[in-house]
Amino acid sequence: MKKINVITLGCSKNTVDSEHLMARLAAAGYEVLFDSDRTDAKVVVINTCGFIGDAKQESVEMILRAAAAKQAGKIERLFVIGCLSERYADELRTEIPEVDEYFGARTWDGIIRALGASDDPALATARLLTTPKHYAYLKISEGCNWKCGYCAIPLIRGEHRSVPMEELEEEARRLAAGGVRELMVIAQDTTYYGLDLYGRRCLAELLRRLCRIDSLEWIRLHYAYPTAFPEEVIEVMASEPKICKYLDIPFQHISDAQLAAMHRRHTKAEALELIARLRHAIPDLALRTTLLVGYPGEREADFEELLDFVRATRFDRLGVFAYSEEEGTFSARELRDDVPEEVKQQRVERVMALQNEISLANNLRRVGRTERVVIDSRQGDFYVGRSQYDSPEVDQEILIPAAGRRLLRGRFYDVKITSAADYDLYAEPVDKAK
Repeated sequence: MKKINVITLGCSKNTVDSEHLMARLAAAGYEVLFDSDRTDAKVVVINTCGFIGDAKQESVEMILRAAAAKQAGKIERLFVIGCLSERYADELRTEIPEVDEYFGARTWDGIIRALGASDDPALATARLLTTPKHYAYLKISEGCNWKCGYCAIPLIRGEHRSVPMEELEEEARRLAAGGVRELMVIAQDTTYYGLDLYGRRCLAELLRRLCRIDSLEWIRLHYAYPTAFPEEVIEVMASEPKICKYLDIPFQHISDAQLAAMHRRHTKAEALELIARLRHAIPDLALRTTLLVGYPGEREADFEELLDFVRATRFDRLGVFAYSEEEGTFSARELRDDVPEEVKQQRVERVMALQNEISLANNLRRVGRTERVVIDSRQGDFYVGRSQYDSPEVDQEILIPAAGRRLLRGRFYDVKITSAADYDLYAEPVDKAK
């Protein structure tokens, strides 16, 4: 049996693509490894990211290491798929010819034929998980129609394409049958789901169907675009107990001048009104957002307005990035990158310093509360858990002393929060596993 190593870089959407590929390879008789340092895999597939500079550099360095291993005879065949090869396939073929073939983000399934794997439609919903077996990502659509000024995703992944609801439901049932208890619903914009297939936004209906899968405990929603946010999604989040009181909604900025320059298609007033509606309907909602600073034309006044927004909104989770020019995007073609790099980094640091204060205050308010957590792992002297307010890999953790007890990964426990730091909570169990 030939071993194949699938190395995945980039976002959770790439993770899902790799897991679908790995299931097909396993069905074809390969022994499939993932992100492995083992040197006995003679076939290597690298699923790349091409979104921002650092991610592109990481992908190129990984390809170069694998190409060197092939030259040394340690690898027989080397394939590259994903976003980087979608954008730069011609350049990569010239610069790194050791790669047997490059397949893009929209044509990555070509590697299935290149490796002799099955095209059997029955495998369309099969996955070989690379996450811990109790949680998984469910990618409900591909591509994006919004065309924000700074974003290369539509250039890489193309226009929005929804996965049929029946196929998603089958995939979710297969995941649940394999032990998945928490499902992260992801897409470039989850709220756009269904428009291309059904002529209407169908995210709420999909969420209700997922809630009917008995063994799923938590369903979590990521990457919701704020413009035209469906009211029925708010209603289903408020009414369905399986849907985590958690929403990842990237606002990027709040200054009307910056929102217009970014082609975000909503205003400050509309963003504030959406937040008010969400928090009125779901009082304990944990809001996660992403912000972008240093976009062309961002004045100090725009940035101060953004700080005021963060200060007033008190997001539970927040990430901030400095703008970097991406070729082919509107901002790269039409705008001058006029904010100095040192100013961009200062603004990143100022936002995060403010968010650290907010996060600590939010956490201190949770001390004394009893919350339900799922155990993800054990690290040293602590079991690592999460509440419904935290997504794996990106959010904070709840640490439970391991001495004198045995907690099981993937099981749910009620715990009492005993103390807080800015990005961690500490807790003690109050009952047995559920």
